[in-house]
Amino acid sequence: MMRYVVRRLIYGVLILIGVNLLTFVLFFAVNTPDDMARLAIGGQRVSETAIERWKTERGYDKPLFYNTQAKGTAHWTDTIFYSRSVPLLRFDFGFSDEGRDIGHEIKTRMVPSLALAIPTFVLGLAVCISFALMLVFFKGTRIDFAGVVLCVVLLSISGLFYIIAGQWLFAKLLRWVPYSGFVDGWNSVRFLVLPVLVGILSSLGGQARFYRTLFLEEAGKDYVRTARAKGLPERIVLFRHILRNAMLPILTGTVSAIPLLFMGSLISESFFGIPGLGSYTIDAINAQDFSVVRAMVFLGSALYILGLILADISYTLADPRVRFE
Repeated sequence: MMRYVVRRLIYGVLILIGVNLLTFVLFFAVNTPDDMARLAIGGQRVSETAIERWKTERGYDKPLFYNTQAKGTAHWTDTIFYSRSVPLLRFDFGFSDEGRDIGHEIKTRMVPSLALAIPTFVLGLAVCISFALMLVFFKGTRIDFAGVVLCVVLLSISGLFYIIAGQWLFAKLLRWVPYSGFVDGWNSVRFLVLPVLVGILSSLGGQARFYRTLFLEEAGKDYVRTARAKGLPERIVLFRHILRNAMLPILTGTVSAIPLLFMGSLISESFFGIPGLGSYTIDAINAQDFSVVRAMVFLGSALYILGLILADISYTLADPRVRFE
């Protein structure tokens, strides 16, 4: 098991190096430092002096990969890639093009992102599994049919519709919750109720239908028929047998998604005015701040790889038959 984890970690480091190199090439192939300076200063009619001054202040006046004017190891170290991309491998995110510390921004904005993501994740998982188990309990009845139709309808509606409709109904019309915003402490609960509710509702259709399929597949197996033949109550069959043995595919999506909770939600945070990492990424994209965008892409890749490793490890806890040699 330990050898497997170490091997996956090595693969993860190699993938992160590849992601770092690929994003650097893509970003600087699309926009050269001169283009970035024009976008930051504003307009195409910018003097060369202003462009060079902007590049010098932010370290973009150096060559990309190889500095022919330097000596010794400075050929490789006195470059944009070494100063901007290599520190990412030790999670030193550096500074944005506006001169702000990206690491400090990530630490500050991580709390609002988790305040939104954790309740949405936990409550959404509980609601989806409970709803799917209810449909399996009433399999073949009108309740089951109506539940499947509801899942298809919810799955067919865009997530933006839930956000706009929720803000119009609960914030503007009924005025039960604030339209948008965020404050520190427990007072933030009233700002998070609507985003959490929208997040649960938007994911209910797809996840509940997927879980229902898993539970129905388990319900048709021999051990379930044997349990029912012994006279066990249906609730015990559902929770002790069907749910427990369907945990492996559920863990694939849930455990691997736990590290990504730190990244926040791009859409929800932007629409509800929550100063998390999701809105931070959107603002950086709109401002053409590629240092922030590349840092967030690298952080997201690292968290995703960590989630996959955690999912593989969780397999052995859910099913003792799974062993990694």
